[in-house]
Amino acid sequence: MIIKWQFFATDFPETRQMSLQGFLKKHGLSKTQIARLKFSGGQVFVGHRRRYTDYPLHDGDVVRVILAPEKVAATISISYLPIEVVYEDDLFLVVNKPPHLPSIPSHSHPTDTLSNRVKGYLEVHQAESLAIHIVTRLDMDTSGLVIFAKNAFAHALLDEQNVQHLLKKTYLALATGQIQPAAGLIDLPIRRRETHGMARMVAADGKPSQTKYQVVEQYSSGALVKLSLLTGRTHQIRVHLTALGHPLFGDALYGGPVDAIAQRQALHCAQVEFIQPLTRRPIKLTAPLPADFVAIQHELTASASRSCDQT
Repeated sequence: MIIKWQFFATDFPETRQMSLQGFLKKHGLSKTQIARLKFSGGQVFVGHRRRYTDYPLHDGDVVRVILAPEKVAATISISYLPIEVVYEDDLFLVVNKPPHLPSIPSHSHPTDTLSNRVKGYLEVHQAESLAIHIVTRLDMDTSGLVIFAKNAFAHALLDEQNVQHLLKKTYLALATGQIQPAAGLIDLPIRRRETHGMARMVAADGKPSQTKYQVVEQYSSGALVKLSLLTGRTHQIRVHLTALGHPLFGDALYGGPVDAIAQRQALHCAQVEFIQPLTRRPIKLTAPLPADFVAIQHELTASASRSCDQT
């Protein structure tokens, strides 16, 4: 992939003279990535000439970077099963993941995961690289938007946006019970539960964990809740709502009710926002609620109507 920037001295008033290496670092390339430009097949041009990274830049110089080729992970096989692409550009691919599909391969799911399907999509569309860089991942039974980067450089840029809280994810959940107050911040530490390798719990010796929530609609026996994460712990939303006494419908691991309608945790990544690093354009994407989530909503609404009729 070729990336082009133009150097203007006025953009960097803190330095009298900027080297090519300093300029590349300012644009998000790490020491490792710059080393790959030097020694692993990448190239750097200023104007039409290749330059060493100690080259001093001049006002108006055009810098072109050809990223080094990446190794393809042999552990991720190709699947040609379909994916729902919500957004795609030269750096990123955003996919709406259905429930019951893992994000990445594991012992129990080695071949059909979202990552396998994305690799197949990239091959069919003759992408420059089949390397898989999953930026945001979801639990197998959580649905919604997942971001993939098309190279390590793009992945690193979004990781930095995540640290700066510029990468934002908004979830919708169906939680049990009457939630009061209707909005707030859940600030409870989370750690692994010793008796269950996957489960987490709120505990004083856990890692700091914060979740913002707002009730969108309150039903007689549940609520549609909008949530955003200020930290990124495993199962954070599920654990925090359970700690408040409101486990998710379908969430058997944390005590939520499971029936013919609610067969997986009612949790959906409905929106993601980030800055496209090259164009600096804000990207805001949404994914509609899946059918099983809507079915639980309908049942909650119908249940409330039956309760009203009986009174």
